[in-house]
Amino acid sequence: MLKPPLLTLLFITTMATAQQKMTPEQLWQLGRVSGETITADGKTVVYGVSQYNIAENKSEKNLYAIPLTGGTAQQITTAEGGEGDVAALYAQKIGYSLKGQWWEMNADGTGAIQLTNVEGGLQNIRLAPDGKHILFSKDVKIKKVSGADHYPDLPKSNVQIYDNLNYRHWDAWEDGNFQHVFYATYENGQVGTPVDIMEGEAFDAPQMPFGGTEDMIWAPDSKSIIYVSKKKFGKDYATSTNTDIYEYNLETKATKNLSEGMPGYDLGPVFSADGKYLAWQSMAKDGYEADKNDIIVLNLATGTRTNLTKDWDGTVSSIYWSKDGKQLYFLAVVKGTEQLLEIALQKDITATTARHIRQVTEGDFDISAILGQSGNTLIVSRMDINHASELYTVSLPKGTMQPLTTVNKTVYDKTGMCKVEKRWIKTTDGKDMLSWVIFPPDFDPAKKYPTLLYCQGGPQAALSQFYSYRWNFQLIASQGYIVVAPNRRGMPGHGVEWNAAISKDWGGQPIRDYLSAIDAVSQEPYVDKSRLGAVGASYGGYSVYMLAGVHNNRFKTFIAHDGLFDLKSWYGTTEELWFANYDIGAYWDPANAKIYKEFNPSEYANKWNTPIMIIQGGIDFRVGIEQGLQAFQLAQLKGIKSKLLYFPEENHWVLKAQNALVWQREFFKWLTETL
Repeated sequence: MLKPPLLTLLFITTMATAQQKMTPEQLWQLGRVSGETITADGKTVVYGVSQYNIAENKSEKNLYAIPLTGGTAQQITTAEGGEGDVAALYAQKIGYSLKGQWWEMNADGTGAIQLTNVEGGLQNIRLAPDGKHILFSKDVKIKKVSGADHYPDLPKSNVQIYDNLNYRHWDAWEDGNFQHVFYATYENGQVGTPVDIMEGEAFDAPQMPFGGTEDMIWAPDSKSIIYVSKKKFGKDYATSTNTDIYEYNLETKATKNLSEGMPGYDLGPVFSADGKYLAWQSMAKDGYEADKNDIIVLNLATGTRTNLTKDWDGTVSSIYWSKDGKQLYFLAVVKGTEQLLEIALQKDITATTARHIRQVTEGDFDISAILGQSGNTLIVSRMDINHASELYTVSLPKGTMQPLTTVNKTVYDKTGMCKVEKRWIKTTDGKDMLSWVIFPPDFDPAKKYPTLLYCQGGPQAALSQFYSYRWNFQLIASQGYIVVAPNRRGMPGHGVEWNAAISKDWGGQPIRDYLSAIDAVSQEPYVDKSRLGAVGASYGGYSVYMLAGVHNNRFKTFIAHDGLFDLKSWYGTTEELWFANYDIGAYWDPANAKIYKEFNPSEYANKWNTPIMIIQGGIDFRVGIEQGLQAFQLAQLKGIKSKLLYFPEENHWVLKAQNALVWQREFFKWLTETL
């Protein structure tokens, strides 16, 4: 078992005593950096910084510019409201949206001018490469849902009428409106008559609830529009992941399905610079949202589709085409970190195989986005467990990295950093499992520390070097806790088989993996085995509920956020049924009886005996409110010390600043009381 050298830890301890510890308030004061664009001349990087105002309970985003070669950053926008849809135009000009209208300015912030004045505003704005058309999206009323829709003589009625699924999604009830893609002529800020290229269709593009400009792009020649849509409705929509890539021709007005016959997710289309090829991310199976994500390249002239990663044992998260068209760069999780990889494209793209894939970057960090390329330099977003996202340059082909932005440097310079250790732990079936162990900044190996097992959600989401503003390992460890974060079964980055192993085995090997991790780390002399806790959200909250019934008194306290307590009632109320069907299955199907018996936390209610705090969002439609209420009611009726933290206006996440601070204060208050 790997251990940090004692001298190293003592050095860290000495340095940390002169520094402050991360607090919830300090975490919410950090600037949140987003890469936006690189100017067309390749000289300037434009990025956004969002700052939260706790008193006003809102954030404000402004744009900044910095030379690609580094230097002093310059704030280039100050108007209230978040700038979005930022795009390079020509030379040093950039365009952006603000409050639903299109603006343009110089990259140094001068000459800003509002060019459109469209009533109701525009969403997801993209200008055509030739500057003659504008692309955007907006809601279109297609279906009757409200009482007033059906009965105009009863305008004050308050009722919603449904005769099919999907009647609600994520945190919103369906109201009969659908996002549609529009384009119009554009000249000197004048927007012509909009054309709805999905007229009359009860389908969304961009995809709801999280799709944006990545779901609708122009062809390089400005003659066609590529968009992503799942053209299914009702039960078909709720049980399928089959999104497709569509091409709309501006001249013929015809729409063509470019991914016809591909039944899974097809997302993230990107063109080669010469417009001859279109690449996108694709999953093979309908209904399996965590399937292996491959890169498909379409030769637009011949119609030939090639899967570049079918023989590669990993899953892709995003792709970027090099300026010269000779490489495709992509992001993927690799053994607990997210890295930049490259595919060297052969002259005959159909001959490109997994052997042409190369990992470009390496280290204990996550690269979370690729912003763009200038010469032999890529601009990416990078984070790690001790640092929020900043922009970095990647020198090609070697992969060496240099920080470009340092928005939060002054905060981190006076904040104690946590020692992060990578461990490999043997599981009950003899596999090697990576686990991150995070130590307090002032860690002293001669002392004993309360230790928390962190249970990741997803369930097939990576547990990498991410920096969360809620489940923040640096923040938790800085309060005096050791955090154990295992890459249990179901996580990408360890091969397709490991990633897929969790489906229909939620309460089996993954739970044993968690116990293996906490048992192994508990053997260390600095872990107080009498003060162990388990915490997590979503599938992580489910894991906490499962552990509450099977942990055999290992843990002294639990915290579960939006967890699945009773699988039967969860199946009956969740909205994305494709996920429920694939990972659990319908409760009335005898083939799934074992899952609903052995892997259902509510079946272990008689064994609950440990203090637990339960957190529940009021508009979480992925894991409905009944899940948290059932668990809290059980704990209360059994006389177990318990607390319910209910957020009426929060969904599966906690997004409002003051709510988040209450969450964190209650989180640590509970641990102080019970651990």
